[in-house]
Amino acid sequence: MKIVLIITLLSLSINSWARGTYQKPADFIAETFQGNTPKKEAIWLSGTVRETVTKILTHKPKGLRVRYWVHKQTSAWILEEIGKTEPITVGFVLNDKKVERVKVLVFRESRGDEVRHDFFTRQFQQASLNPDYKLNRHIDGITGATLSVRALTRLSRVALYLNEQRLAK
Repeated sequence: MKIVLIITLLSLSINSWARGTYQKPADFIAETFQGNTPKKEAIWLSGTVRETVTKILTHKPKGLRVRYWVHKQTSAWILEEIGKTEPITVGFVLNDKKVERVKVLVFRESRGDEVRHDFFTRQFQQASLNPDYKLNRHIDGITGATLSVRALTRLSRVALYLNEQRLAK
């Protein structure tokens, strides 16, 4: 009986290790713009934009708009997507029409947090969007973090697509 209790307690503690806030969204924005945070802007998720985001995510997006920050050619986006059951909050820095940086800000899942490490997020650098709303490069998966990898890949596609819509204004 004691062994079962110990194994149960260990598995619960191991599962909670993955969860964490790695950087507050406000700090991510301040860091991106070196303390000169530009005014927050928004893109509305309606019509064709909503349809395309739904296609990329494979489900309807939450909310009616997405907020972003922009200075010159650099834009920053903070987006959320469900991994397995919980949202993952991710910051994206885009320069022109390419990914400059990806950072997992808050990870709420019990596993799969390997996506927060540089070895994974570096794969997105300089990625851009093809006409079919796919990334122009392959993103290697991580065993045991498949759903988190998919969530970050979908979010990068959404960020690039919304940035294109912003530039087309």
